[in-house]
Amino acid sequence: MERPLSASQRRVAPDGGKLSLVSVRCDMAGTRQDTTRAALNHTHAMEPPYKVEVAGKSLPVLTNQDKGRYGVIVFENLDKYLNMDNWNRQLLDKYCRDYSVGIIGFVSPSEETLVGAQLRGFPLYVHTNLRLRDASLNPGSPVLRLTRAGDTAWGPLPGNDWAIFQHNHSGYEPLEWAQKNVMDYPTDGVAQPPLATVLQDHGQLDGIQRILFGSGLKFWLHRLLFLDSLSYLSHGQLSLSLNRYLLIDIDDIFVGEKGTRLKTDDVHALIATQSRIEEMVPGFRFNLGFSGKYFHHGTHEENLGDDMLLRNVAQFNWFSHMWNHQQPHLYDNVTLLMNDMMLNKDFAKEHGIPTDSGYSVSPHHSGVYPAHELLYTAWKKVWNIKVTSTEEYPHLRPARLRRGFIHRNIMVLPRQTCGLFTHTICIDSYPGGRDKLDESIRGGELFQTIVYNPINIFMTHMSNYGNDRLALYTFESVIKFLRCWTNLKLTSVPPLQLGELYFKLHPEERDPIWGNPADDPRHAKIWAGNKRRTTLPKLLGLGPQKTGSTAFYTFLSMHPAVASNLPNTDTFEEIQFFNGNNYYRGLDWYLNFFPLQPNDTDDKFMFEKSATYFDGELVPRRAHALLPKAQLVTILISPAKRAYSWYQHIKAHGDPIANNYSFYQVITANEAEPKALRDLRNRCLNPGKYAQHLERWLACYPQQQLYIIDGEQLKSNPVTVMNDLQRFLKLPLFDYSRHLRFDNKKGFYCQVVSENRNKCLGKSKGRQYPPMDDRSAKMLQKYYRIHNQALVKLLKKLGSRPIPQWLKEDLSVTS
Repeated sequence: MERPLSASQRRVAPDGGKLSLVSVRCDMAGTRQDTTRAALNHTHAMEPPYKVEVAGKSLPVLTNQDKGRYGVIVFENLDKYLNMDNWNRQLLDKYCRDYSVGIIGFVSPSEETLVGAQLRGFPLYVHTNLRLRDASLNPGSPVLRLTRAGDTAWGPLPGNDWAIFQHNHSGYEPLEWAQKNVMDYPTDGVAQPPLATVLQDHGQLDGIQRILFGSGLKFWLHRLLFLDSLSYLSHGQLSLSLNRYLLIDIDDIFVGEKGTRLKTDDVHALIATQSRIEEMVPGFRFNLGFSGKYFHHGTHEENLGDDMLLRNVAQFNWFSHMWNHQQPHLYDNVTLLMNDMMLNKDFAKEHGIPTDSGYSVSPHHSGVYPAHELLYTAWKKVWNIKVTSTEEYPHLRPARLRRGFIHRNIMVLPRQTCGLFTHTICIDSYPGGRDKLDESIRGGELFQTIVYNPINIFMTHMSNYGNDRLALYTFESVIKFLRCWTNLKLTSVPPLQLGELYFKLHPEERDPIWGNPADDPRHAKIWAGNKRRTTLPKLLGLGPQKTGSTAFYTFLSMHPAVASNLPNTDTFEEIQFFNGNNYYRGLDWYLNFFPLQPNDTDDKFMFEKSATYFDGELVPRRAHALLPKAQLVTILISPAKRAYSWYQHIKAHGDPIANNYSFYQVITANEAEPKALRDLRNRCLNPGKYAQHLERWLACYPQQQLYIIDGEQLKSNPVTVMNDLQRFLKLPLFDYSRHLRFDNKKGFYCQVVSENRNKCLGKSKGRQYPPMDDRSAKMLQKYYRIHNQALVKLLKKLGSRPIPQWLKEDLSVTS
């Protein structure tokens, strides 16, 4: 169904071939808008990645350097398009023609009922506010790709505000039909013609292709047609893959109260259903997770069911649950945890259960996220686990926000929601009953979940497969419904292969993002209790390096109401968690630097300073995920002076590149130079692009949480600077004038120890360097000019701090 682009279409494809989507409307309110955005947000797996931009009263900039910026235009209220002023309408229509861009429009609900009203500017007529039933699709429509025609969606359609289209031109083709609801519109048994509810405009009249919807996305079939419309109008570039991978875990094998467990007939039904599903989903096998301690803990008939499962071990895939179904986060000793895992492994070997799947699932998601490091360690040592899954990252709901990550070389895959839990044992106990279950299967949540997600992992429980076999009915039914209404290619592979596929599709998700478990009641419950005698910092010192961050750390640590992290033996006072490999050590590792003392309370004002945070590309997002309310302090000096100071600093520490190349050679190194030289150049120059890095922080944090210190003022007048900072942080007043004194020998302020004695920073601080050579100074003045100008604009925008004198001087120097 996908067509190659013509030469003219390729010429006007958006930048880099990545098509964007703009949703044009004048207001943000209303169910129609909400459901459309929800459908778009579900398609995070769409290739190539897309961007949604919302337009206001006027059109956004449509082109960039003679390339179209948008691949499809969506009007969530078609009236906004039809009634645009002539200038904007002509501009938009010309853009669509020139760049082969299509339009999707939704007829908006209205109190006014229209009968045979002509759409402005089109040979089309609409009837509105209708109640309809029995939708069917045009099997010959070129739009259909993911959606499969051939059946009828019997029954009343949702809502009483449907619009239908009538036309008398060959350039229009119905995509969907429906019938009037005979309960509302009696027909006396006379057959009625089908009514067009979704219409394709082939663009014969004005060169613009459009797809018009007579109702919104409440109707499940319209969600499919919307995806196909995006794909068709973008010439295949805004498309979801048709491949879907399906894995169904059955947790708690052998676990369950008497009366809820599998009997021999249930096991036979499980095998028979699996065989039928495998015909529809190649490679499919149920994935059974076992806890050996509870083997033969049921009734006599249920114990025979346990035996039947073991006689049919080869029929299923198997993975280890916990031996005693205990939550791993409750273990604080890795040896005990490993011993329990070994009990389950010994049970598996004794009963012929395979032990090499490389997959495991933790009871109640405990220990996977929030990550309990002992679980990851024990899993690797006992079972050589390479992949697991959870619903908890980054949060339980909504399911579309779940992501994967890799920690300790274990792939963590997101599970989706299927609506089956330990308490939904029978169909009648399903929340809302059979009707609600069937709604989820027939176009509802479960159906849509598989449509939108290329990889689907569902967790179920042994109790869902006994009694009236709720789970067997659910999955076989939804798979049949998918095959009836979609062209999706369903398949299944073992978990390890599934993990590799997932991170091939989503390589950007490999790195985890650690949040604060205490912020989520669900996460707090499955977080190891001994970690709660820690606290997180309320302030981050960002750096950058060689601006006075160590002095700042020292001065702030003097405050009696403030405490810093424990020192890192590798990097002295700096933890350097958010910007490097330490981040992959996990949250446990970070929290160990912030223990609460016996008399401390949870509101203890803790802080940490790592000067490498300032220009780290990933740092703001990582920091905000864990510390969204933290205050941020950064110290700025002349970027040229900072670059020179960094060069001299590492030269003094014996860096071979700095010792073999002059400062000028370093900062002017080109891309043909050795990598080590280019790396040093970047470490000298890049942190000084202050505005660029501050904007990245301000994209994550509100400006009220950012405090900028003039590094020259910190050096020459630290008492005033620290007093101002105290007020910003709302700390009890500490008289720095009694605790800081200028040291004539050192040439900077030091901590007062006694009347005649100061405690100063180490001899590496305050070191005097030879003056910077003129060539380097002129080069840096020119290099940083645009960045310094951007910094002035940013500081004026923030409005809270004066323009530093060094910044004025750097900009006043003539070339």
